[in-house]
Amino acid sequence: MFSYRSPEERVPADHPLRRIRALADTALRALSPRFAELYSSLGRRSVPPEKLLRTLLLQVLFSVRSERLLMEQLQYNLLFRWFVGLNMDEPVWDATVFSKNRARLLEGDIAGAFFAAVLDQAREQDWLSDEHFTVDGTLLEAWASKKSFQPKDNPPQQGSGSRGEMRLRDTHESKTDPEARMYRKSAFGEFQLCHMGHVLMENRHGLAVGGCVTEATTQGEWEAAVQMVEQVTGGRRRVTLGADAEYDDAKLVARLRQMQVTPYVAQHTRRSSALDRRTTRHAGYGVSLQKRKCIEQIFGWLKTTAGLRKVRHRGRRLVEWMFTFALAACNLVRMSRLGNQTP
Repeated sequence: MFSYRSPEERVPADHPLRRIRALADTALRALSPRFAELYSSLGRRSVPPEKLLRTLLLQVLFSVRSERLLMEQLQYNLLFRWFVGLNMDEPVWDATVFSKNRARLLEGDIAGAFFAAVLDQAREQDWLSDEHFTVDGTLLEAWASKKSFQPKDNPPQQGSGSRGEMRLRDTHESKTDPEARMYRKSAFGEFQLCHMGHVLMENRHGLAVGGCVTEATTQGEWEAAVQMVEQVTGGRRRVTLGADAEYDDAKLVARLRQMQVTPYVAQHTRRSSALDRRTTRHAGYGVSLQKRKCIEQIFGWLKTTAGLRKVRHRGRRLVEWMFTFALAACNLVRMSRLGNQTP
């Protein structure tokens, strides 16, 4: 059987993936010099990094559970082949080869560079706010069973408690993913092995401008907030930062104010608040609390569509790589809709 119609002709002109691919290709062209440094000119040809990243985008956008299922989809799905840039008769890579080439991108920190290249396009369109931000964190369930949480072979002599007391994390660790921590975010929640993902969102259009994965601790949530705000603003101008009541801590609020960051944090109801009327009396405080709900949409998309409710990888570095890449995909979806709204 022969066909005279290419995959390009089979995809409708108004298909949502067309706008996403155009934005992704612009970001990939900016990364071309970095791709050249990662691959040697000797040996067998590997998976082209542009096609590899487009394939990973499809995995995130269509909630494909594994690389093996992803390669199966590429065999017969014409939409997937068009998006990646494969011809009708071009062979598909083996799942193991694909995973090994993805690990090469991990070494070059391509996810962070791709995330930054996507943000550069949003900045050119004036879609980003440089004054008002929101921060929050969420738990990412690790790819490890609770049964793997066993006593350490060589526990430390001094614990990590405030007075040096031994805690469970000092004496036990997961044998499957040693960097995962047993943690619960609320007093009534269930303990689970997890990492903690953090997002910094700008308040104009709800785009993520920062993200990272840390050890699952309360202090880690606060430190990540300070680190991400400092990376975005550099302490050179005054900005506002919205957050939920878990960030209503006196030390954190004082540190943010030293960085010229106005803490528009929701006041804690079960204990005394670190905020007073000099902050809450402003109209912008109420607006920031309303905008804060938009960051929950990002977390909802990451956990449902992107499949990060329970991560499919082990080790915090790889989990952070996939988390950052999923944030870039989330921004691409949002930006494609904003582009359609532009007159």
